[in-house]
Amino acid sequence: MDEFTLTWQSAVATHCDRLFVNNIPKASEHLVGAATITFPRSQFNDQQRQFTLEPKVGRFYPHAYAWEALGCSRSDFRPFRVIATTPNTLTIDPNHPLTPYTPSVNTPANVAQEQDIMGLFMTNGSGMQAPYPGIAPDYYAIYPFTRKDDRTDTEYYSNPRLVTHLDKTAIAQVTALYGRLLQTGMHILDLMSSCVSHLPDTLDVQVTGLGMNQVELAANPRLQQYVVHDLNHAPLLPFADACFDAVICTVSVEYLTQPLEVMRELARVVKVGGIVIMTFSTRWFPNKVIDVWAEMHPFERQGLVLDYFVKTGRFIDLHTESVRGLPRPMDDPHRRETAMSDPIFSVWGTVVPT
Repeated sequence: MDEFTLTWQSAVATHCDRLFVNNIPKASEHLVGAATITFPRSQFNDQQRQFTLEPKVGRFYPHAYAWEALGCSRSDFRPFRVIATTPNTLTIDPNHPLTPYTPSVNTPANVAQEQDIMGLFMTNGSGMQAPYPGIAPDYYAIYPFTRKDDRTDTEYYSNPRLVTHLDKTAIAQVTALYGRLLQTGMHILDLMSSCVSHLPDTLDVQVTGLGMNQVELAANPRLQQYVVHDLNHAPLLPFADACFDAVICTVSVEYLTQPLEVMRELARVVKVGGIVIMTFSTRWFPNKVIDVWAEMHPFERQGLVLDYFVKTGRFIDLHTESVRGLPRPMDDPHRRETAMSDPIFSVWGTVVPT
């Protein structure tokens, strides 16, 4: 199995997509630009899965949702992005989202030139994590974000779940990322923590946990101290200014209903020059995930989290990274559902002064 790495730079971040594959198709042409298209709103199929979909500027939708206007099949799920709206029309960019950029692909030495390396990244979402040039994506039409289950999080998370939420291969990727970005001697806030922090065993750090369940937090061997706190009820953090060197948040950011307030708090409690790292995957509690998250492509979710950093205005040196295609462990209980390890998506940035 070979690893291929696609790197590129958008106006807001450095992006890296890592993909592990066995079979590579032959080369073909990619990133051929086409004109934007304006068509009547009536040709956008807004009735999807028993709800009415309102197209938002900066957001992605499948070609199939506007098949008549675009002259494509009703089963064409290539993404287009809405770039302007009026009461009667939509203007969209049908191009691949990487088209405005000049991506670079790192290719193993054993791969032949005639194989379609770029094509590996062209059909699965790379590029969707970056905002459209000059357009702020409309993620926040309903904010705070809504969820299916309106019960308080205190009630929902009252029963401890002493389990991990990723397969072992995916966990190893998260741990490796934290090992790359964190340093010995740091004081780290494990935000929305539970019974495991996924930090390298060899990393000598002080860890404070903030989570929803005391039993889970008490069972976490990496925590020197912890606090039970509901961020959706009270997004202000119970910590002093500049008291942490770093923050990690593992497969939990998708549950925040007021993420912009939480991000501002993270910038407050982390020292200038410190780092905030968010990691997530494609598994979640469906009743407690924010509604907009479930509507998005995985790479668009990465764009949403990146936008949290951008809108906070307190972060620089922003990065996104994805890891996909690794095999799922043979003993994993979900291997019958998928042979692939859970993909890992991450976003991180460095805190700057106000």
